[in-house]
Amino acid sequence: MAFKFLQRFRSWNLTVKPLCFPTSVAYLSRHTGTHGKVLCPVCLWTRSSRCMLRQGCQRYRYDCQSMSLSTTRDPLYLTGGSVCLHADASDRFRLTNQQSATLDDEGFVEQLGHCSSSRHVFKLLLSLQTMSDMMAASALQRIAELERDANALKDPAVLDHDVLKALCFQFEQDSKRLTDTGLVRALHACTQLLVDPWSTLMIRLVSESQERLDRGAMAIKDLCVLAQALLALEGPDCAMLKPVIEQIQGHKMTEWSLENLTQVYSMLQAGVGVGGRYQNLLNSMNTYTISVASSLSPSSISQILNSLVVLNQTQAIPLVIMLCKHTVKHVSRFSDGELVHVLEALMHFGHSDQYFVDALEKHVPKNTFTMEAEAVTKVLQYCGRRLILSKAIFDAVAESFVYRADSYSTSQIARQIMPFGKLGYLPPNAGELFCKVEGILQTRFSQFQPRTLLNLLHCCTLIERFPVNFVAKVFNPYFLQQLEAWGNGLDKILLSQLTQLFMTVKLECPFYKGPNLLPKYRVKSFLTPGRSLETPVDILLYNRVKAGLIDLLGARAYFASRVLTPYCYTLDVEIKLDEEGYVLPASHHEIIYRRIALCIDGHKRFCANTHHLLGKEVIKQRHLKLLGYDVVQIPFYDFDKLWDRAEIVEYLHKKIFPHSYRLSW
Repeated sequence: MAFKFLQRFRSWNLTVKPLCFPTSVAYLSRHTGTHGKVLCPVCLWTRSSRCMLRQGCQRYRYDCQSMSLSTTRDPLYLTGGSVCLHADASDRFRLTNQQSATLDDEGFVEQLGHCSSSRHVFKLLLSLQTMSDMMAASALQRIAELERDANALKDPAVLDHDVLKALCFQFEQDSKRLTDTGLVRALHACTQLLVDPWSTLMIRLVSESQERLDRGAMAIKDLCVLAQALLALEGPDCAMLKPVIEQIQGHKMTEWSLENLTQVYSMLQAGVGVGGRYQNLLNSMNTYTISVASSLSPSSISQILNSLVVLNQTQAIPLVIMLCKHTVKHVSRFSDGELVHVLEALMHFGHSDQYFVDALEKHVPKNTFTMEAEAVTKVLQYCGRRLILSKAIFDAVAESFVYRADSYSTSQIARQIMPFGKLGYLPPNAGELFCKVEGILQTRFSQFQPRTLLNLLHCCTLIERFPVNFVAKVFNPYFLQQLEAWGNGLDKILLSQLTQLFMTVKLECPFYKGPNLLPKYRVKSFLTPGRSLETPVDILLYNRVKAGLIDLLGARAYFASRVLTPYCYTLDVEIKLDEEGYVLPASHHEIIYRRIALCIDGHKRFCANTHHLLGKEVIKQRHLKLLGYDVVQIPFYDFDKLWDRAEIVEYLHKKIFPHSYRLSW
């Protein structure tokens, strides 16, 4: 094969000498120059003033073989393998510079995008007569995209392919002839391919990058790529990163192109700006971006929002709001991946916009059958997180779920169904939808993570879809042990979900004969700080209702507030009646004929901008009725219309005592 490869590459005018990249630090530390001086094993210069990190060659002349240039974040980097060229690699290979390239670089990159495997990339390269350094670097990057899997290569043997070795060797030999863009992109691609950082190729690319950085003439886009390559090599503490950022800051921000702005955000997001580093630069960029937000492309808006999330720029809410304002006109133009980033940012910063929701309502129903599963899931997740009940979106997703769910991951299945329960909404095809969910649970039950499964089953109960066939498995001690072992043990919300699931089975599924939930997994109250299965009462609304009740009943002693029942629910107000319908004092604990539970429902107990109760409030009222309470709902949208004291008393009398005459106290 090597012989055939040589024949094909002779037409490229390549000049390659037999060489094997050194893989041991010992070899590098003993490498000598033409005058017998020991060279710096990092930059290959004999003078400390030219050393890559300007620390002096003494820092890197280790006879004890203890040097390290690899990133501390990726222990697999050094074991990724070095690129070795054998004696028969090629002797007629030369890269042309960008200006003399005979093939359009953009066209070549487009062809690379159509390559679905490294083999296709190599085949494309073999078909070329000449190649620019940009094209070669793009080819390396595409191979890295196809082969990189987390912290390793899917197929490490790709590094031994003759074409790849010839490309890498030519980058080594022609490092000084490369354009700035070709140089830094090749370096970055090599870090992604896990090429040995102590190989001659990597050392020469890094030293050449240092030399050009010293000249101070590199463009912002090239500085950003260089920074990401250095980050992969040595992490955020790399000494070379500081002059890179200083040169970026040396360019006047108002003269940056919009592409440069996005590139700097991406570079900081990649790890350079993590941990609060270069916050002053970020603050300036956040302020400047507000002024140019209207001119940003959809991809730039998505990328910047994603960067703000990764860098946790909680102080940049004005920028998030401005970018959200401009996403409205781009919703249909976002790719699925870009839309996911936008939705993640809006959830992260807790922002929603009605115009953005309107745009989603136009876009999603028309594309639910063609959108990527994660994009559809993220739309539902966003609606659930922001309590947005869009029937157009929910109905369309419910319809597509029936046909597409078999290809979804278990996480995507749960995240698409859970918002239906959270918002308490049943779509028109509820029967088909939950038959599909039940079928998936039967065939893939063991594939669900314990917490994901519990969340899914619990949300089904909120809308009266009872998972009786699976409750016995959930109450099984083995599953509960798995649930406890997964994550940080059983927190309050998980125990509350288990308890409410148990109560639902007992109250609404009397035919259930399976195992019960052990007492140690039950809670005494569903109302807890933070996440809770009950929404705390709105204090302002409660105070107005309380004043009206005092006027109606004659004294504060005739009703109790925030009453914790034996059934874990907390009543906003409880009124006790005797057999003849007279109101009893709240302190009365003997025979009580009727109990009235007042649910004082503020805005937070409803879906956003609607009068539709959330699922957790619906199940609470449903269970209280089954437990014997007379449930009376006092919704904010009715009570807010009442300001006169007499109107409030009359309203409460009709709600609480609809069949009795008004009494005079």
